[in-house]
Amino acid sequence: MVAQANRHRQDISFIEESKESEMEKQNGKRVVILGGGVAGSTVAKYLQSCAHVTLVDPKEYFEITWASLRSMVEPSFAERTLINHRDYLTNGDLVTSPAVHMTETEVLTADGHRVGYDYLIIATGHADPVPKSRSERLHQYKQENEKIKSAQSILIVGGGPTGVELAGEIAVDFPDKKITLVHKGSRLLEFIGAKASDKTLKWLTSKNVVVKLGQSVDLNAIEDGDGHKMYRTSNGETIEADCHFLCIGKPLATAWLKETVLKNELDAQGRIKVDENLRVKGRTNIFAIGDITDIPELKQGFLAQQQAELIANNLKIVIEGRRECGIGTYKPHSALAIVSLGRKDAVAQFPFLTTIGRIPGFIKSGDLFVGKTRKQMGLN
Repeated sequence: MVAQANRHRQDISFIEESKESEMEKQNGKRVVILGGGVAGSTVAKYLQSCAHVTLVDPKEYFEITWASLRSMVEPSFAERTLINHRDYLTNGDLVTSPAVHMTETEVLTADGHRVGYDYLIIATGHADPVPKSRSERLHQYKQENEKIKSAQSILIVGGGPTGVELAGEIAVDFPDKKITLVHKGSRLLEFIGAKASDKTLKWLTSKNVVVKLGQSVDLNAIEDGDGHKMYRTSNGETIEADCHFLCIGKPLATAWLKETVLKNELDAQGRIKVDENLRVKGRTNIFAIGDITDIPELKQGFLAQQQAELIANNLKIVIEGRRECGIGTYKPHSALAIVSLGRKDAVAQFPFLTTIGRIPGFIKSGDLFVGKTRKQMGLN
């Protein structure tokens, strides 16, 4: 009887502790995250255990974007790069709609949701119109793959990292395709050094990719007498291609902030001004991370992840009432970049070295960090 009574008291104690934990969660600080890319998703995952987290994103999934071009030549690869938000956000709220307005206390979404916040993290990245559901995005990759497979000649417009990586993926997986890459700049990969540009040009040329620099393209193709699509460049050259892919930079997804309380915290390029703690300048409870900030460094996924982890750790300290001397600061990184070239090669720029081939390819090009990213999100 005594043992049974003790067990009964333990059960009651457990239930009361569970209720207290749930009450703490309900009465906890409200953290709203705008944007479900690599930065926003990482913060949401890390903070869901200590705050009432709401993720606001136009789509139902997180995409490992630096692996997206592999999915165009191998659609099944996208099964691992497209992750439903609910797979990692198991203890928070999800609003599948873009934010359209914000005040000092709440966010308004396109579908009419009003979400109050104690802390706001803006991680909206670039404006990229992609499907809302994961299944639609998977279908889109299958369509892009059919487009590539059915074409004999392909035009790629843009010689930044997206255009270069797409040319590399197609050239390696479909070596019989005739690929032409047109770039308006004087060299490829202008965001890094000239050595990397030169090495990349030589690699693409060795794969029979025709590269035309210093030119733009009229994408209104005309058909010749045999039904072939012909594109005209700004230099008057004509390029025959069965299809084209536009790989130019996308605008930042910050235009909507121009009509909000943060209108004066945007610079001329639409980037959000932040301090060393990644707080929006002049604000104590609003943060910005990822490509949308004015931090003077290359905008890359792994840096967005580092910023997300810093914000998550700092907010945990504040929310849990610990000493704020432990709050970390963010320092801009030097120019470091790895651009994959197909499945085995890559070009890399490190602080004191620029190299191309299998060694940098071993670092990135095989798995494209997909396994590592999934593990960080608590997934297999």
